[in-house]
Amino acid sequence: SYYPYAEDANHFHQTIKAACDKSHKEYYPVFKRWCDEYFYLKHRQEMRGVGGIFFDYQDGQGELYKGPDSQGPAAIYSQQLGVPESRNWESLFTFVQNCGISFLPAYKTIVERRQPMEYGDRERNFQLYRRGRYVEFNLVYDRGTIFGLQTNGRTESILMSLPPLVRWEYGYSPEPNTPEAELYEVFLKPHDWANWKPNH
Repeated sequence: SYYPYAEDANHFHQTIKAACDKSHKEYYPVFKRWCDEYFYLKHRQEMRGVGGIFFDYQDGQGELYKGPDSQGPAAIYSQQLGVPESRNWESLFTFVQNCGISFLPAYKTIVERRQPMEYGDRERNFQLYRRGRYVEFNLVYDRGTIFGLQTNGRTESILMSLPPLVRWEYGYSPEPNTPEAELYEVFLKPHDWANWKPNH
């Protein structure tokens, strides 16, 4: 969502964490940090969104983090854990299935909660502007997109995930004390969303 709510981020992360915890209690802490690293626009110094989990090259051997940044938070946390007990392909497949199954309850609740909200031109323009960040990430950093384009893959298929409409605005800065400003101030930075508690 381009107008996130802390309770939605909390619900999403708690649901994904519960799916991870069915397989291994350390999956979520490592893979959440890895997601925060991977989905980061270095040239903008902002995250792509509220995060989730990201993992790659899992073969059941060695440390959980297998990414390129050996000094990043995910690598450091993974190194402190050491090598978890040996995992096999069946347990990894079950883990991936649990993550996939968890997505609908994680996301559907948020959609149902926010669906009645009204929006106008201001919100639509901001949505299109934020979609530009997705395009930037895909074309500059996403390994799958870069690999596909560099190996003469089917360009149309590779770029099919890009949104049909986006907009850019030179030097955009949200007005203070607006929902748009809150996105930048709160939601585009790493947080422990799974353990977030509302301030009453």
